[in-house]
Amino acid sequence: MKKLYFVMALLIVASMILAACGAPATEAPAAGATEAPVAAATEAPVAEVTLDDCVKEEVFCVGLVTDVGKVNDKSFNQSAWEGVQQSQVDGAADLVQFIETADAKDYAKNIATFGDAGFDVVVTVGFGLGEATLAAGVTYPDVKFIGVDQFQAWQFTEDTADDSANVTGLNFPEDQAGFLVGALAAMMSESHVIGAVCGTDVVPPVWRYGEGYKAGALYADGMNSTTTEVQVVYHSDVGFDKTFTDPEWGAQTAKAMMDNGADAVFGCGGLTGNGAITAAAQAGKYAIGVDADQYLTLPEAAPQMLSSAMKLIVPGVAELVAQAKDGSIAAGNYTGSAGYAPYHDLEGAVSDEVKAAMEEINAGLLDASITPGVAPAKP
Repeated sequence: MKKLYFVMALLIVASMILAACGAPATEAPAAGATEAPVAAATEAPVAEVTLDDCVKEEVFCVGLVTDVGKVNDKSFNQSAWEGVQQSQVDGAADLVQFIETADAKDYAKNIATFGDAGFDVVVTVGFGLGEATLAAGVTYPDVKFIGVDQFQAWQFTEDTADDSANVTGLNFPEDQAGFLVGALAAMMSESHVIGAVCGTDVVPPVWRYGEGYKAGALYADGMNSTTTEVQVVYHSDVGFDKTFTDPEWGAQTAKAMMDNGADAVFGCGGLTGNGAITAAAQAGKYAIGVDADQYLTLPEAAPQMLSSAMKLIVPGVAELVAQAKDGSIAAGNYTGSAGYAPYHDLEGAVSDEVKAAMEEINAGLLDASITPGVAPAKP
């Protein structure tokens, strides 16, 4: 049962959400397409419900709390938000809203804003919100929480469920996506030097991307009797408030790699990675995106965007919201899909042999005949 609220409390909470979000879902900044067409997400019908209606049993409300950064970051936050929007298009959600986190200390407060307003589902984006999401699950037992990139370790302990029965982690095989683009970069490199500019390796998904990239290049070398130097740099010298929001550092690091011979650069880590991708493209080198098909979201890098290591975040989030609506969502971990993006403008530059090899590698990863051999987290 949803909680009943006094009118004054409703008005206060509603004003907090509106202030935090800045605009209704249908007025959010236009987002570039990822796995689902952008038009579908941004053409959601204007909801005929208000925030006050979220306490009603028949109105299904979904809120999203970003990690530090903006909802239109052209990467992780944006893809998750598009998944929430897609759930409204699909008819699961009646009203959707987001709150952009400016500082990590506000995680709990932002989540509580939706919990206090009677929202049915709260989607929290990123590893950093994991602890706050679990705590909110205890505070708001009637709310379903979906934690993107939040592995639920409690599922594998003896003390499993009661406090976490309403928390589901949406996770992805980042090592496989990194493996695919690492193999592609190695096969396309003329200098046999490639690079990856990543956020902090303290975050397990980032670590898996970077190490998967190395493993994929090594695998391709074995197929083709080549030797590729792989430079992977993690931005672990700063805090969580900076590691994913530092495009200048990303660009400088990519330039240093290119000065050292790299002709393909993988950007892995929000705005930091975007800086690296853009720098590579501007230098006429191969750029490789992350999380979504960044050819569609980084037009400044699109002409040189070879591919992207993709987490299919949009359908993953939309599916879990639908499961929350029909009551079939399970606590614990839900594994989404990963892959690599089309070659787009560089289609003609990729030989038939490389395309066939990529299809073979992807098939091997899917049937587990090829395994990246990457640890779940940095040892």
